[in-house]
Parts: sequence; structure tokens; C-alpha cells
Amino acid sequence: MKFDRLLSIVLLLQTRRKVTARELAERLEVSQRTIYRDLEALSAAGVPVYAERGSTGGIALVDGFRTDVTGLTADEARALFVLASQSAHSALGLHDAWRSALRKVMAALPDPHRPAAELTSRRILVEPERWRAAPARNADVETLYAAVESDRRVRIRYRHGDDPSQRTYTVDPYGLVAKSGTWYLVADHRGKPRLYRADRVTSVSLAPDAVRRRPGVELIGVWAELRRMVEDRGDGPQIVVSVRRRRLDMVTRIAGGYFTAPPAAVDGEPDRVHVTMTYPVVQAVRQLLQFGTDVEILEPPEARAELARASAEIATLYAGSPTVRRATTPCAAMRST
Repeated sequence: MKFDRLLSIVLLLQTRRKVTARELAERLEVSQRTIYRDLEALSAAGVPVYAERGSTGGIALVDGFRTDVTGLTADEARALFVLASQSAHSALGLHDAWRSALRKVMAALPDPHRPAAELTSRRILVEPERWRAAPARNADVETLYAAVESDRRVRIRYRHGDDPSQRTYTVDPYGLVAKSGTWYLVADHRGKPRLYRADRVTSVSLAPDAVRRRPGVELIGVWAELRRMVEDRGDGPQIVVSVRRRRLDMVTRIAGGYFTAPPAAVDGEPDRVHVTMTYPVVQAVRQLLQFGTDVEILEPPEARAELARASAEIATLYAGSPTVRRATTPCAAMRST
């Protein structure tokens, strides 16, 4: 474990000119005191590592020092070739570079590890997009990526939801995140973390001044903070529902994010389970309409009343003739002339 940690320190220092002891400790999940002992061990082994004090200080390697790493284990070599979907690299304009890099890594692998790595690359594929995903809107991820790399503030024109109007924001980007096939720009706006869907960004331009990120904050930390904000259900109403057991998997896939307790069996009802859910507002229980009679709200009464109102509105809508004419197709228009 210590050898792996020492190697990780050298690789991090080669990748970045200077890293603080605190960041090394956080990345490697050890104490700063352990990091300083590791640095002494590296120095004793002939690795030219040194520390600079002060507010802009950190740990660094002597300029020009590089090391060739040939100590990959068999599992590490295989892990490198668990391939993600090519769509992410293509969106960033890195598809050709990605393929080229894999070929170079394969050529550099120790001979005993090469067959297993090659087999892994052909047998494992990670596809991040969901089944039957809606057609993606156009998103200029490559331009956003170039802007993020510039280390300058970025001006974006952004459309919120279905609102056709657009607003201009000057943001301090941390990076891009691809989640379930959707790209997001993670950035600070006026010092606060914000999430911007890439397919709602209509234009991107660089501001003249340098990026102003919060000190010591990295993309992974901001993303974790934003995820908590998005997923926090707050103090919304607690809903108890009865779910037909044979449809539980489907209900879990679609609405499982609102479950606050595991499904529980019910005495005397072998074909149903009870599930406790928390929605942000009572009106959100209308999501359960799609499950028909396979899901029944048991409590509270106001949630049952909300679904009853929604059901009545739907029944009224479909009781009579359609209220909106179908759009005239070009063929129909030609026949009428």
C-alpha cells in the first residue's frame, strides 16, 4: 500500500507542477503527517522532491524530472481498458485522441498483461445513457470544454427550462460533468455553486479576466455539493402508498428517488407492499397517476384528494370531443386546394 501511495504522489506531481500537502492527503485518504513521511522516503530513494512554504507554496518535483512507470499490476492494466461509451469523448472532440492513447498504453503494457487488457476492452462496455432516452438537444460541449480549459471567466447565454427568453451570466467554471447522458457546466455565479445544462447554453464567450474559483475547491467537491442540493427532498409531505408487488420494480425505477424507506410486506396482502415516500409538495404526487391502479395512496388524506382531483380533471378532458384541431399536414392542405 505504501509503494502504491508513493507512486501516486510522484504521478500527481508529474501531472501538476505543484500540489499542497493537504490536497495530497485528501486525495490519498491519509494524514498530512503521513504525506510528509512519504516525501522523506521519496527523497531518500533519490526522487528530487521539495516543499515550498508560503501562501503559494506546495510540494513539487525538480524541473525536468520524469519517471517511466512500468509497475502496473494485471488488475490495473485491465481497469484501464474498461471502456466508457465513445459519445463522451466525441462530445469533447477527443475521440481520436482517446483511441490513440489506448493504443499507446496497450503497446507500453508488460507482455504478460497485454492479452487480458485487450480481452477486457472487447468484453466490457460502460454505457451511461438510459434506455429510450429522449432525443438530445444540440449542445456545444466541445466549445464549453475549451472555455473551461482557458482558466478565464466565461459568459454564457442561458435558457431556463421551457422559457424561451434567455439570460446572460458571467461564471467561474470548475468543469463539465456528464450524468445519464446529459452534460452540465459546473460553475460559481457570484461566488455560489450553480449547475447549467449544456443543451440550454446558446452561446459561449470568454471574459477578459481570470477565473475566480473559491480557494481549495475542486470540481468533485462542487459537484457533490450540487448533487446534495438537487437530491435533498427537504421537509415535504410524507406519503404512504400501496404498490402491487409485480409492478414494484417499475415503480422503483421511475419513482424510487422519492422512497424514504424500503418497501414493506403487508399482513393479509401477499400481492402488495407499502412504501413510504417524500415529495417536495403535495401536487407532485400526480407522478403516481402513470401507474394506474397498481399504486394507491393510503395517506395523508390531502395526497389522496390531490390524486382524486387530477383523476377527475383527466376524466372530464376525455369525456367529450377533442377541443383542439389536429395540425393540418402539408398533404391535407394540398388536397383541400
